[in-house]
Amino acid sequence: MTASPSAFLVTGASTGIGRAVTMRLLAAGWTGFATVRRVEDAPPGVTALLADVTDPPSLDAARQTVEQALAGRRLAALVVNAGIALPGPLLHQPLDEIRRTFEVNVLGAVATVQAFVPLMLPVGDGSARIVAISSVSGKIAAPLVGAYAASKHALEALCDSLRRELMLHGVDVAIVEPGPIATPIWDKGLEFGGTRYAETPYRDTVAAMTTHFADSVAHALPATRVADVVLEALTARRPRSRYVVTARPLTDFRLPRLLPDRLLDRLIAGRLGLTRQRG
Repeated sequence: MTASPSAFLVTGASTGIGRAVTMRLLAAGWTGFATVRRVEDAPPGVTALLADVTDPPSLDAARQTVEQALAGRRLAALVVNAGIALPGPLLHQPLDEIRRTFEVNVLGAVATVQAFVPLMLPVGDGSARIVAISSVSGKIAAPLVGAYAASKHALEALCDSLRRELMLHGVDVAIVEPGPIATPIWDKGLEFGGTRYAETPYRDTVAAMTTHFADSVAHALPATRVADVVLEALTARRPRSRYVVTARPLTDFRLPRLLPDRLLDRLIAGRLGLTRQRG
């Protein structure tokens, strides 16, 4: 990377993975910026940016703040982390929630890149890097998280295109795909099964999925594990294009990707009570 201290920017750093990544980079001697909802949410030692990735004026103001603070230095790392997860069966989930998921997780990522990548140029040697926080859901779509999974699939495609486009400028792009991580992002997943979908045919499936969420949280990795991987992606001489971070890689990622689609469908359906009742 560039001469220390390298400058970074992390979006969505109020809690969870974004906060852990920010603190890990600061501990490694970097200097940086982080978008947060409130100034008091910012990790100590970072320059807080009150910006919403779905609000272009706030992103533009944040870019100006970063540019002024860098005073001619180059932004070495951009961690695209801001995201939301709003679970629900696609037949019944409000379109506003699905639209909001894409606005934050997909369009927000593009807006972030468009705002801050110019501060990473010129480079030419591959030392400037973007790391996008995706999910194992970017490869495997489970029931009741269709909007979230679709947004992460889209993010993965965008990052693949972006990595190839930015070869022109010598900026590299890596994707980090966490499995269950102990963060607040799925708190609503543990709560949504109460009454919201109780009058739909998915009532029992929602209850089963809520139990599954609770089990996943019990086996979740700490956000610091993801932060360590992000640091590796930013500093490795030859970074991988993708990094999977999960406590159970065989069952959470590798095996589901090897199984035929129809077999995986049946296994998931049996576990969550999605098998059609006859008679």
